[in-house]
Amino acid sequence: MSPRKMKWLINLWPPYLGAGIKVEHIAPDYRRVEVSLRMRWYNRNYVGTHFGGSLFAMADPFYMLMLMQILGRDYYVWDKSAHIDFVSPGKGKVTALFLVTDEVIEAIQQATASGDKYLPELLVLIHDEQGNLVARVSKQLYIKRKPPKA
Repeated sequence: MSPRKMKWLINLWPPYLGAGIKVEHIAPDYRRVEVSLRMRWYNRNYVGTHFGGSLFAMADPFYMLMLMQILGRDYYVWDKSAHIDFVSPGKGKVTALFLVTDEVIEAIQQATASGDKYLPELLVLIHDEQGNLVARVSKQLYIKRKPPKA
């Protein structure tokens, strides 16, 4: 799927649309994705900061989607687990930047070359407009090379 179409579909996906989450950019090679969340009356919590569920949701599917596109149909790629660490109150616009480096891709290819599963942990940081760290999200993925078709 083209990055442009993927961006359009995700931005219209009801859970993201309803939470106010927006994909700002997807690189042509899927190795960089930028996501933002603006504070609105409907996505703030009781104490006037970003709702933690929205912060977590903005980090949810991207590493999986990026690696599915990068690795292609020869691999199974699933989200396995995630952990969020709330560091400071988020207000205003917050952003998350997802990066998949050559080193990550090489590690995946080496670890799965013999058919073994690989469970990498990838980190995404969520920052506010002043550059302050709001949350740290660790995503563990399940990646395995599909067996060759007979």
